[in-house]
Amino acid sequence: MAKKMRTHEDRRLITKLAPKSPVSEQFRTIRTNIQFSSVDTEIRSIALTSTGPMEGKSTTIANLAVTLAQQGKKVLLVDADMRRPTIHYFYQLPNTIGLTNVLTKQVDLQDAVRETGIADLEVLTSGPIPPNPAELLASVSMEDLLKEAYNFYDLILFDTPPVLAVTDAQVMANLTDGVIMVVSSGKTDREAAVKAKELLSSTKGKLLGVILNNKPAEKNSHYYYYSN
Repeated sequence: MAKKMRTHEDRRLITKLAPKSPVSEQFRTIRTNIQFSSVDTEIRSIALTSTGPMEGKSTTIANLAVTLAQQGKKVLLVDADMRRPTIHYFYQLPNTIGLTNVLTKQVDLQDAVRETGIADLEVLTSGPIPPNPAELLASVSMEDLLKEAYNFYDLILFDTPPVLAVTDAQVMANLTDGVIMVVSSGKTDREAAVKAKELLSSTKGKLLGVILNNKPAEKNSHYYYYSN
């Protein structure tokens, strides 16, 4: 079967283009749920993953980052899916320099981040695809990057590969304050979702919740993007 190609329409930032739309409202609901997910400790870093590919995790985190920045938080979105980077497409940014270069000490963090044209939101693209993504993410350099980023940003978001495919998402879940999983309505296998939840629950990071993506709109309902 021919592989489905992503289109420009698939990579629209609806929260930027239509902030008053029902979909954007659902992203604000997700934002609120994140804020209420931890009462005693402030969430400063979040990893977002999915059970498998093409479930909408990158689209979700790209739009969620806009929503968080619209609230006035200084946000850094990091493309930590170095095996299949896509975040640069959403913001129409070059991907010649990014996370890979920072972790290998080729460039400083502040020289690698890109402005997005959206107030309070900056992006660190993945950079060149390395041969050893999991090793880079688990390195001391990654811990140093997080410590430095905390000095400049209120919240750091990481787009990570699907959790059942490789260990990268678990690595980042161990480094961040919380992790969110995206599942796709009618596509994500139930057993796969349970297995992915078990893997994420075994990490140091708190499983903040699951976002159900691609749920068909119900009759007389404006919503097709739900969170729990």
